[in-house]
Amino acid sequence: MREEVIMRELSAEQRRALDNSRVCPVEPAKAVNKQAITEGLLYIVGEDGLKEDQLAAVLETDEAEALALLHEIRVKYDDEAYGIELVNYGGRYKFVSKADVYPYAQKLFHNYKPDTLSPSALETLAIIAYKQPITRIEIEELRGVGCEVMLRKLLTRNLIREAGRSEAPGRPILYEVTEEFMDSFELVSLDELPDLPKYDEENQSLFNK
Repeated sequence: MREEVIMRELSAEQRRALDNSRVCPVEPAKAVNKQAITEGLLYIVGEDGLKEDQLAAVLETDEAEALALLHEIRVKYDDEAYGIELVNYGGRYKFVSKADVYPYAQKLFHNYKPDTLSPSALETLAIIAYKQPITRIEIEELRGVGCEVMLRKLLTRNLIREAGRSEAPGRPILYEVTEEFMDSFELVSLDELPDLPKYDEENQSLFNK
């Protein structure tokens, strides 16, 4: 009865708006899938990894929830249905391939590798040879593009290897060339590498720090 009285007091336009709201109720805001976002962030950061406090800041939550999310993802990818897993090295979480994948990765990059390296791979390899030990970030600064895939290929082909960690913030991995590189290019020592062309101050070589 009270509803009828209220309806009579409303204007025609107000009654139409009310009727429409009953037919088409407003949908609640879509909930944020924090686990999916965390997985995406882990993929983006790659080998640099993601720290708990970084994740908490991005998701605008506390470190306890960030740690719980990372634990859930770790448990999820522990399942044998997945070929990657979440690891924690030095407080940094990152996705890596499981050990079972490694023999197949070797086949992919070794048995079916092209006779020559791509220009991008050669450029990355040259930077490492001339500037070793060097981090991925430093290589990318010189090349101007990402090189994570190139590094993985060169690592799989045993042309480069990890050489400890830098003292820079986050302690990124350092890379250097291997004996396989020396054999492939028929070098006794890196001193046999050709000298880089000299540039004036306005056109400095990319390889000059």
